[in-house]
Amino acid sequence: MSLFQVCGIGILSVLAFWKMFVRSSRRYNIDLDGPKETHWLTGNVRKLFEGGLDYCVEMAEQYGGAVKLQSLYGEVVYLSDPLALYNVIIKDQHIFEEPDVFIANNKAMFGDGLIATIGEQHRKQRKLLNPVFSISNMRELLPTLQPIAHKLTSIVVSKLPDDRSYKEIDILPLLSRSALDGVCQAILGYPSNTLEAAENDEYTEALRKIGPLISKLMYFRPIVPVVMRNFSSYWIRKLVNLITTPWIPIEQLKDVREMRRIVELMDNGSKKAFAEKKAALETPASLVPADVQSEVDDLKPGRRKDMMDIMLKANSVSSSSEKLTDAELLGQMNVMVFAGLDTTTSALSRCVYLLAKNPLAQARLRSEIRDAINSVSLTQDSSSFSEHQNPLLHLSYDALINLPFLDGVVRETLRLFPSLPHMSRKVLKATTLPLQFPVRSSSGAKISSIAVHEKALIVISILAANRNRTMWGDDANEEETWPGTDVSSDGTEVLSSELSAPILGVKDGIKVSWMTFLGGSRSCMLQILAALVLRLHFVLPTDPDANGHIKEIQWKLKAFHTPVVKPPAGDGVSPAVPLKFDWCKRKTLN
Repeated sequence: MSLFQVCGIGILSVLAFWKMFVRSSRRYNIDLDGPKETHWLTGNVRKLFEGGLDYCVEMAEQYGGAVKLQSLYGEVVYLSDPLALYNVIIKDQHIFEEPDVFIANNKAMFGDGLIATIGEQHRKQRKLLNPVFSISNMRELLPTLQPIAHKLTSIVVSKLPDDRSYKEIDILPLLSRSALDGVCQAILGYPSNTLEAAENDEYTEALRKIGPLISKLMYFRPIVPVVMRNFSSYWIRKLVNLITTPWIPIEQLKDVREMRRIVELMDNGSKKAFAEKKAALETPASLVPADVQSEVDDLKPGRRKDMMDIMLKANSVSSSSEKLTDAELLGQMNVMVFAGLDTTTSALSRCVYLLAKNPLAQARLRSEIRDAINSVSLTQDSSSFSEHQNPLLHLSYDALINLPFLDGVVRETLRLFPSLPHMSRKVLKATTLPLQFPVRSSSGAKISSIAVHEKALIVISILAANRNRTMWGDDANEEETWPGTDVSSDGTEVLSSELSAPILGVKDGIKVSWMTFLGGSRSCMLQILAALVLRLHFVLPTDPDANGHIKEIQWKLKAFHTPVVKPPAGDGVSPAVPLKFDWCKRKTLN
């Protein structure tokens, strides 16, 4: 490494830390109780990502819905009180804005998309995008998702032994590829076919890798807004070239280099797909060769096939003041693909894992799906139920989403384990937040509101809000309270639709996943879960390996929930969800 490179990196680091220390030196006193500072520089905010799910939930239970934490920037409010969240997210959202570190990093990775804009630009983008995710548009995606779900189960079935005994399979890569195929096809109309391909193309491989890299580079994120505020685009490129030079052997900078490569690949692939979409939509029919006219027709109104088509058409009829630029449309495409892929993969893998832990709930779910298929089949000419067919094709979108136990399993999983556990906001104007449930001040007195100063940072805990015992009951944190199955006196399963157990995901008539991302990801989850449960039975690993160790799955919480196999059976780092799969017994079909 040259002297110039060493000096450049040193100057950049000093500038970044100087900016952060200037901000942290502005001390304000938020009158809240909270855990003691654990690190002289970084405080204890980082423990939210190092201590895991249990630490986050236990802290909210100990201190209440508003907790004072310490960070490099000063004091932070960890917020999960429902009334305070209502004020931050809905009532007074105009004075609570995404922080610079969030906006700058998303802009660097995805461009001018919804999660990289604020103010009027953000409002304009939301106005265009909200109708895109309407129920009618979600309904049109079902034919796209059904073949992908069927293909996934067929691949798993093909790996099972001929004697139909159990086989251990790491389902995570297959779930990730299924989510990727669903996202690419449903959002972009891009047939990635990663489930069948021996190797991913560069674009889909970039999409698959960017989520894990974001988690690995969390501690680099504060530097990005400092650089973007203080350097022109020319010097930013120079600095990026400098710190991503292959001659620097530091492991963390290898991840930075990989992130740059991934972002460039994703950007190039997105620009190509966007240009093709836009050209197909704008090309007059008279100029299109006859052999591709049908493809262009698919983009006309009434023949919508993917979310980008819907968004482009909606933008084309918007007023000039409300239209998005091509850069903004490209940003929306990047954001939708990334958000859809990572949230769907995370939630799907957790759902499958929980069903493997709870075979009675799995059996109840299977029974519900089969009953629905059989009832629909009776009204159709073809009522055959074969392993070589896709029986889920019998179910419409409305029938699928209205299966109460399937819907409850998905909602309860999203409540307990939201794909995005935390969000951040900065305070633009000093205000007072009312609390629904009193907390303690720094002196120990009970208070029903908290004063937050301008530029204060708030961490919104979706995770803690969704597990609030006062709101959802004493069993709000229990993972295994899934109702709907029972065991008779002789030990056999009872799978009766007449059981009076409450529906999962519903508390006093209120859908409990109110703080969780749903939309298109939920539709994908319903379809894939139904396909897996219908044809396969799966449980957690029980067989010891060559060293006598049984694989135990552990979930780590950083930017996202990541499943790994705990040592000594695994390395505790590589994402994996190994499960034992078997055919569903034919005799259980009704």
